[in-house]
Amino acid sequence: MSKNILIRNVPESIHNWIEEERYYRRMSKQDFIFQVLEKTSTYGQLPLHYFENIHPVAETVPSAISFSFVDLFSGIGGFRLGLQKVGGRCLFSCEWDANAQKTYYSWFGETPYGDIRTLKISDIPDHDILAAGFPCQPFSIAGVSKKKSLGRAHGFKDSTQGTLFFHLATIIENKRPPIVFLENVKNLLSHDNGNTWKVIENTLKDLNYIVYHKVIDACAYVPQHRQRIIIVCFDRDVFGNEIPFSFPEKLASTPLKLKDVLEDNPDSKYTLSNHLWSYLKAYAKKHKEKGNGFGYGLCDLNGITRTLSARYYKDGSEILIPQGKTKNPRRLTPRETARLMGFPDELKIVVSDTQAYKQFGNAVVPAVIETVAKQIIEVIHWHLTSKGRCLIKRQTSTTALESRHPELSHT
Repeated sequence: MSKNILIRNVPESIHNWIEEERYYRRMSKQDFIFQVLEKTSTYGQLPLHYFENIHPVAETVPSAISFSFVDLFSGIGGFRLGLQKVGGRCLFSCEWDANAQKTYYSWFGETPYGDIRTLKISDIPDHDILAAGFPCQPFSIAGVSKKKSLGRAHGFKDSTQGTLFFHLATIIENKRPPIVFLENVKNLLSHDNGNTWKVIENTLKDLNYIVYHKVIDACAYVPQHRQRIIIVCFDRDVFGNEIPFSFPEKLASTPLKLKDVLEDNPDSKYTLSNHLWSYLKAYAKKHKEKGNGFGYGLCDLNGITRTLSARYYKDGSEILIPQGKTKNPRRLTPRETARLMGFPDELKIVVSDTQAYKQFGNAVVPAVIETVAKQIIEVIHWHLTSKGRCLIKRQTSTTALESRHPELSHT
C-alpha cells in the first residue's frame, strides 16, 4: 500500500490557516501537517497553546522547504514525481498526447492542458519552478536521421516541433519563474554542430537567467544506460550573479541490476516469434558484415541495458531478455519498462502495451529529477537564510500574505 495519502475537499479556510501557520514557522506544509497530526493522535485533541511547541525546521533542514511548480510537456509525469518527492506542489500541467493524458490522470487525478501553442499564458499560475521535458525528437539522433532520410527539416527548421521551445521561452519571459528546470536528449549539445544548443542557451541567458547544464547518466539510479542533458536556470533578479549551485556528484551507491526489475512469470506473448528472431539475427549479421553496429541487444541480467527508446514497441530489439539456449529471447513487459525507468509498481498502467512502451521510452527518470531538485533546494535555502528573505520572489513583489502581515516582509 502506498504511503502517499491524498486528502480531497479540504475547505479553503483550512488551507489558508495551514499556509499562514507554516509560513510563520518557516516550515514546509507537509512537516507542519505531520506535526499537527502527530500531536493530535498522541493527545486526542489539539490544545490552543499547542502551536507554541512547534519548532521551525527549515533553517536547518533544506528539504523542508516547500515550493510550487508547473509541469510543461509533462508526458506521464516523471518530472512531477521527482519534484513532489522533495516537497514540490504542482499547480498546472500541459501535455498534448491523449494517451499520456490518460496515464497522467490515472496517476495524479488531473488531465493536463493540451496543445501548448494554444495555451493562454495568463492561465498559468505563478510558480517557483518551471519544469519541462520539451520535445526531443527534433534534436535526437534518431529523429534527425529519420528527417534527413525523408528530406525534411529538423531542429529549429521544423515547422511543427522545432519552434515549441520558443513557446516555452515566451512563457518563461512572461511568467518569470525564479527557477527553470529542463531536460532533453544528450544530442541536443551536438545537433547542427552545436548551433541548436547555442540558440537555446543564449535565449535563456537573454531572458536574464544564469544557465547550468550537465549530461547525467541515469544508470546510477536505474539499470539502464540513459544519458540526458539536465538544464537548470536561476533568475538573476531573484538570486543575483553568484549562485552556489552544483549538479550532484555523489550518485546512487548500490545501482540496480537488470534482473532486479524483471517479473517472475512474464506472459509468453512477450517471447519473440521464430520469424522475428530469425529476422533480427539476419539483420544484425548483415550490418556487422558492413562494419555497422546495428543489431539486437541481448542483455546481461547482471548488468544494465541500452537506452529504452519510444520505438521499443516495434520489436524490442534494443533490449532483449535471454531465456536460455532452447527458448527465444523476449522483450520487456510494460511493467518491466516502467521499473527500468524507476516508476513504482503502485502506479497502474492504464494504456495498451504499445502506448506504454512509447510513454516510458519518452519519459524522464524521476530519481534523476529528484536528485537534481535537492541541489536546487540547497540554493533556495541559501537564498532564504543568507539574505533574510521569506519567499522566492523578485524583490519588487508583494504577496497577499505579506500584505496582510507586513511584519513578515524582509524586502
